[in-house]
Amino acid sequence: MPVDIHDIEQLVADQGEWRGHCLNLIASETTQSAAVRGIQNSDFMGRYAEGHPNTDGATNRYYQGTRYIDAVERMAQQELSELLGARQVDVRPISGNAANTAVALGMLRGGDSIIVNSTDAGGHISHAAIGVFGRRIQTRGMTLKADSDKGIPIHFWPLTADRYHIDVPAAVALVEQVRPRMVILGKSLFLFPEPVSDLAAVCRAHDIPLLFDGAHVLGLIAGGAFQQPLAEGATWLTASVHKTFPGPQRGIVAANLDPEQEKKYWQPVDRGVFPGSSSNHHLHTLPALVVATREMRAHGHEYAHATIANAQAFAKALDESGVPVEAKEFGYTRSHQVAVNVAGFGGGVEAAKRLETMNIICNYNMLPGDADPKAPSGLRLGVQEMTRFGMGPDAMGAMAALFADALRGKDVRESVAVLRDRYQTLGYVLATSQGEIHYVRQNANPIAARCKRLVLDRTVAHHRCRCTKLRCVVSLAACHPRPAIGAARVGASAGGHGD
Repeated sequence: MPVDIHDIEQLVADQGEWRGHCLNLIASETTQSAAVRGIQNSDFMGRYAEGHPNTDGATNRYYQGTRYIDAVERMAQQELSELLGARQVDVRPISGNAANTAVALGMLRGGDSIIVNSTDAGGHISHAAIGVFGRRIQTRGMTLKADSDKGIPIHFWPLTADRYHIDVPAAVALVEQVRPRMVILGKSLFLFPEPVSDLAAVCRAHDIPLLFDGAHVLGLIAGGAFQQPLAEGATWLTASVHKTFPGPQRGIVAANLDPEQEKKYWQPVDRGVFPGSSSNHHLHTLPALVVATREMRAHGHEYAHATIANAQAFAKALDESGVPVEAKEFGYTRSHQVAVNVAGFGGGVEAAKRLETMNIICNYNMLPGDADPKAPSGLRLGVQEMTRFGMGPDAMGAMAALFADALRGKDVRESVAVLRDRYQTLGYVLATSQGEIHYVRQNANPIAARCKRLVLDRTVAHHRCRCTKLRCVVSLAACHPRPAIGAARVGASAGGHGD
């Protein structure tokens, strides 16, 4: 008897259809290309490959049947190594948090001291007392409350008065005083580069390793538009590969260590990855990481610089619309993120919910000085996804106006739909192996894409196919790809909507 999964398929289709018509501004998300998505549906999905790839002279896997998996994993390591300028790359972590966990498990023990960014200053929760680093240094009898007499030995970077930058002289003095086992840079609210070079110098003098968590900014690093933490002296770079880097949900650890440093700082982390934090590692997403890496090698420079320019344009337009934007005195941002203070609009939670009803998707976020993560004053916005769909500075201005109107309670759903429908073609992607570029709406419903009963819906500016049988909507291009125009990149100009 057939199993009915229509309800599940419909939910998946509805999610894609809805988000495909939203202004997606969550800083930790992106839409992957058709090639990145499609290659994940493979035999790899059900296979295991613990350990490292086998070599001609050694059996490193704990499972047989991995010859092609080994080839893909070596390919991912090599191509990311070239892209990031790293001697060592581990592609096995299944997320950025798992990559951080591997470093913590490999390098820290109970009672070790660390220095991190506090959560209210933008630090990621994995760095915090309640995250993997805090729990790793906890011993029996210690509380996770850092300010307690019995608290764990976690210390926070001192900040300048604006609280968006580390106070370097005070930070150097703190390192000298504490002599921590490890220091961690990088943030979740990540507007500006970190002082890696300055702090790496003092850490190197005392043999203290420095971890740079680049989860949010890996695509900007790879595109040469942000700081280069390994070149500046970081011991490790950890990251997820699905935020500004347009890959599947995975993570990496990278380093640029000489042979002596490798024994000291890479081998323990290697054991932290396996068997420490994972065994198998979601193999079906591994080929997709290679595809995304090739997309970044081809188009990363243009994409990363466009993303930062868009973030700055968006921030300026929001400010001019009367929305309080953080860090104005520093040019708002040098990353993909923009931080706004919405305390005057009911606070972060209320504002995020109100915007969602208008199909503007973002997340509430603590700003420096906030005490309660469940009632923050801010919103964290990211423009990387809409940049990939072809938006430029002019569109950022239009989006900022809609954002401001929605915050003030105006119904902008129709205007949001009109703007979003102009940007349905994903850019910075690769041609298919047949030499054709498929203009696929990336949220296309695969059920409807297989269906033969399609009629043209001319009720919106962007032509779509409507499957009357399955009650779902997909892009016309999902079923009828057009030929390539010019170069391999599919950008906003190819779709006729660039600005």
